[in-house]
Amino acid sequence: FVGGHPMAGSEQDGVEGADAVLFEGATWVLTPTDDTDAEAYSRVRSVVSSFGAEVVALRPENHDALVALVSHVPHLTAAALMQLAATGAEEHGALLRLAAGGFRDMTRVAAGHPGIWPDICAENRDAIVAGIDRLQAALSETRSLVDGRDRDALLQWLEEARRARVNLPVRAPRPEELAEIRVPVPDRPGVLAEVTTLVSEIGVNMFDFETVHSSAGDRGVLVFLVEAGSADLVRGALLARGYKPSVHPLA
Repeated sequence: FVGGHPMAGSEQDGVEGADAVLFEGATWVLTPTDDTDAEAYSRVRSVVSSFGAEVVALRPENHDALVALVSHVPHLTAAALMQLAATGAEEHGALLRLAAGGFRDMTRVAAGHPGIWPDICAENRDAIVAGIDRLQAALSETRSLVDGRDRDALLQWLEEARRARVNLPVRAPRPEELAEIRVPVPDRPGVLAEVTTLVSEIGVNMFDFETVHSSAGDRGVLVFLVEAGSADLVRGALLARGYKPSVHPLA
């Protein structure tokens, strides 16, 4: 078994919401564990990549906290904003007519089918509650900046958010921008999960992956591609864990 799911979709549902290119350029999370079979993982990763998606490997426990922050809490936030506006519209009929692109962009996901969300919130309750707490703390800080008329601090806060938004990943690199990493590994449980999640957790994307078995049968080599500019970072992280990776630029 190889757990995983795409981080893609829209507010549409049913056949009408089908999209042949939905996964192109999207992130697809896989959650290998110490018991994950390397061959099964490679096959699943290959299938996912054939859809045009980019794979990110995470430990299951890390997955829950991260998707709460970038998927579950944003959805609930969009719903809360929509509830706030709908309540306000009862007092001021023109309010929703003033909703322009920014408001519509922020609340788009609130139009999605609500049926799945009670189950998501139940299954990932702890991580979602922790994410909401962090959001409330951030909003409280923002409120203090606004209430205190601290223009410089508010501008700096907005600039930091802008830079983070502008730097969101938008594409896979070209072949000449990649490097191949080869990691000799022992045949033991957990090594696949350790290597793949380590690379993801230091913020580096893998763009291909395969397992090459040795004739002796007790060792193998994990082969994957990363952006050339991140190759030394990956190599250093793997060396720190006791592996002996080699780096081979494709250019």
